Amino acid sequence: MKTRAELKAMAKEQIKGKIGILFVITLIIVAISFAAGLVLSFIPGGGLIATIIITPAFTISLLRVYLNLANGVNPEVKDTFSGFDDFWSAFKVTFLVGLFTFLWSLLFIVPGIIKACSYSQATLIVAENKGMSALKAINLSKAMMEGHKMDYFILGLSFIGWEIVSAFTFGLLYIWLMPYMQATLINFYNDLKPAAPVAAEPETVTAE
Repeated sequence: MKTRAELKAMAKEQIKGKIGILFVITLIIVAISFAAGLVLSFIPGGGLIATIIITPAFTISLLRVYLNLANGVNPEVKDTFSGFDDFWSAFKVTFLVGLFTFLWSLLFIVPGIIKACSYSQATLIVAENKGMSALKAINLSKAMMEGHKMDYFILGLSFIGWEIVSAFTFGLLYIWLMPYMQATLINFYNDLKPAAPVAAEPETVTAE
């Protein structure tokens, strides 16, 4: 398995020259999410309803953008909406991962963190395998993360320094940092796949 330094070096190369379009895609998602919350604000809990409805599909869209990026495919604005072609799978995996993690967290924080790491690849698996059931994706994630949960946890912690620095730039550094972090996590996922029973991925993840 590749080291953290290797995963991060790959990520830097993958996002080089593409920060602008990645920022635009993220900005569109934020703007639409905000607008949806505003439109539904007249309903009690409307903002929460909007988030629950559209966030899972947008999450799949973003993951597909970075999966494609790892395969050398340049992101496009139309990719912002690719996750809506698998709306229910996105919703179900997001709901179940959140529910299972919450239930484990009731047993104390540490079990919740361990399970969050164990389920961490499920949404990515759904992003790559359209129509896959949420439970199957979660089980595949658990198989992938067997023996690698600490690696994933430490990888996440390794960005804390950058996040602290970003706070002193009024968040401007996040325009680069978020793609860097996401690309690194995608590389971690791709590095694990050969050792787990995940369906072979297409060279490009599309909405078709």
